[in-house]
Amino acid sequence: MTFKPARLLLALIAIAVTPAFAQNLAVVNGKPIPSSRADAIVKQVVAQGQATDGPQLRDAVKKDLIAREVMMQEAVKEGYDKNPEVKQALENARQTIVVNALARDYIQKHPVSDAEIKAEYDRFTKQTGDKEYHVRHILVENEADAKAIIAKIKGGAKFEDLAKQSKDTGTANNGGDLDWASPSSFPPEFAAGFTGLQKGQVTENPVHTQVGWHVIKLDDVRAAKLPSLDEVKPQISDALAQQKLAAYQEQMVKNAKVQ
Repeated sequence: MTFKPARLLLALIAIAVTPAFAQNLAVVNGKPIPSSRADAIVKQVVAQGQATDGPQLRDAVKKDLIAREVMMQEAVKEGYDKNPEVKQALENARQTIVVNALARDYIQKHPVSDAEIKAEYDRFTKQTGDKEYHVRHILVENEADAKAIIAKIKGGAKFEDLAKQSKDTGTANNGGDLDWASPSSFPPEFAAGFTGLQKGQVTENPVHTQVGWHVIKLDDVRAAKLPSLDEVKPQISDALAQQKLAAYQEQMVKNAKVQ
């Protein structure tokens, strides 16, 4: 059996065209939707734990992409792609995508080392300290009012009752309770006001911060419950990576010619 020239030409065209069609998920009004677009969406959905890869997910993605392509074609037909606001939004989206790609690549090329993570963890534990304090406070407008409260407490008044007049509305009805916390959680001057107290003791003098005057009571002290390095390693790594990226960006801004 021999091919006639016309049939041979058609056969060669079919062979050449078949792979191209195989690369498309669908063709909508002559516009192809690449299979790679669906693959990327499926990969993202699976990575986020929203579904597992399979015929059901891929069918849903295919239907969604076809619907979006139909809507896109209609939008272009109506001229929405020429709308100034749409064009600006597209440029913003393009810029975000490109910048994010740069950021991901920079972080991959400048990974955070275990030594850097350990150093940051040590700095955190040193700053936090090995103790937690259960404190109460009464916040007032001026020093005279704070001194008057201290005098009443010395006279036998209950701290918790006097706390009802506190400017700190979040703790006023709870006896001024600030719960357990490390000194580093407070302004330095406030922390200095209670770290030297004994259990049950109230500050002899009012403590001044930018929000007002405080009368502080120490309820109790305990050993700090700090997370282990392994528990916080991912968070520290992410934070340090963002710091490196921020420094990289800051340096580029400094080097840029801005008019």
